[in-house]
Amino acid sequence: MPDEKHPLITGARVNSLGTLAGRATGLLRDMATASLLGLSGGMVADAFSVAYRIPNLFRRLFGEGALAASYLPVLSKTLESDPREAWRLASTLFVRLALFLLAVAVIGEGAFFCIAHFWSDSPGLHLLMGLAAAMLPYLVFICVAAQLSATLQCLGEFLIPSLMPAVVNLVWLLAAWIAAPRIAATREGQAYVLAVSVLIAGALQILLQIRPLRNRGFRFELDFASSRAAIREIVRNMAPMLLGLAVTQINTFSDSMIAWLFSSPTPDPTAIAWFPGLNYPMNAGAAASLYYGERMYELPMGLVGAAIATAIFPLLSRHAARSDFKNMSADMTLGLRMTLALSIPASVGLAMLAQPLSSLLFERGNFTPDDAVRAARMIACYAVGVWAYCAAPIVVRGFYALGDGKTPVRIAARMTLLDITLNLTLIWPLAERGLALSTAAVAALQFFILLRVFSRRAAAIHWRPLAKTTLRAVVASALMAGACFALMHSLPDWPGFLGKFIRLAAPASVGLLLYTAAFRFLGGREISMLFSGRNS
Repeated sequence: MPDEKHPLITGARVNSLGTLAGRATGLLRDMATASLLGLSGGMVADAFSVAYRIPNLFRRLFGEGALAASYLPVLSKTLESDPREAWRLASTLFVRLALFLLAVAVIGEGAFFCIAHFWSDSPGLHLLMGLAAAMLPYLVFICVAAQLSATLQCLGEFLIPSLMPAVVNLVWLLAAWIAAPRIAATREGQAYVLAVSVLIAGALQILLQIRPLRNRGFRFELDFASSRAAIREIVRNMAPMLLGLAVTQINTFSDSMIAWLFSSPTPDPTAIAWFPGLNYPMNAGAAASLYYGERMYELPMGLVGAAIATAIFPLLSRHAARSDFKNMSADMTLGLRMTLALSIPASVGLAMLAQPLSSLLFERGNFTPDDAVRAARMIACYAVGVWAYCAAPIVVRGFYALGDGKTPVRIAARMTLLDITLNLTLIWPLAERGLALSTAAVAALQFFILLRVFSRRAAAIHWRPLAKTTLRAVVASALMAGACFALMHSLPDWPGFLGKFIRLAAPASVGLLLYTAAFRFLGGREISMLFSGRNS
């Protein structure tokens, strides 16, 4: 029925609203962090951003990534046959996951201590290892919290899991605005205060999800023997997913490590200590500017890509279980149409507004105007691939719904090698911008390959409606870009926060309205479908 609410659209709407809260508080947290630590002073911001990526990578892989993707179908199947056995499975998985990650954390702490001990003459490395050691236990909390969220999603509860990132952001924000400036006088000490706040936030995420789970019938009941077969199935399915589902995260993590290793510790270019005769291609602050650039593209990625991908995965899994490839094709095409209708203008708009966005959000405190210009360049470079970052996870989840984890892995392995090659090639002429551009280019290529292979081998994509939606989005985005460009260059350069806000809000508002109207005029219905909840 045309007026019937589609579960994909309903789930995506709820996820988007929760994600919006997380992204909004995340922007405030990043503003406070930028003001507190700056960009390049003493490489403190670089050390903090790289150290935070280590547990965050585990969250992407074992929390929200491969483990959740392999756990959800098995839990769904078990719930339909025996709810009590499903609770045993969930309880056993939580305990096993916590023990495994605790062992990883202990090994990691030892490795960080050894590195800091043997290279104690390098202050930058010593700070990086110290912050990494302080935040490493976060991987235990956040990955267990992610599995609690996946369990709630399996039970049809999307709002509470989608609000959990806001918990981390609020605790981090309070630490940056209130606690850190009062507890520590140096940037290094303030960075450690932020690291402790991350641990507190991770524990809160677990505590806040226990009661909603119990209200939906969950009871903690360990039974390692009865859950052994299901756990083995989850692990077997998870192993090939690790690289395929999180290739963008792996690429951005390698970006930050390359930025750290190839950045000069001084403002002026110097010779690389471990590569005599060759100068550093980047200056201090490269890793931090990558972090802020990534944070900006994560906003549309979370609101559009992750929200739709999270909502579509259970739907595709049910279609695959019933061998209903007709509806699987229709829902995959619908998910991609909605994603591209929103992510293409997001990609164009973020690139166009990178400079006023960076200036408004970050230019205060220890974050200088030059730092804001540098961050804006990274935002614009990452923005080129926003549409691909949003669309690729949807296709990957289509493969996983069919139980095919090998194909995304093979493609992802090639893409990762290509990304690293491009990274090490482009940093010399483009500095840190080369890292972002290579990630964007590889993400676009990965999406096209995944989509073509999925349509040939699994459920055929409906190419004509998908192409029409893409063309409408491109044309409407071009009109939007022209209007934004004209307005940005006609506005006076008013000083202060209000002037910066107007220089961002005016072109953003005009561009949004123009895109929506143009897309609708050209026959696009995907945006109205998403907001109305109707499949029409």
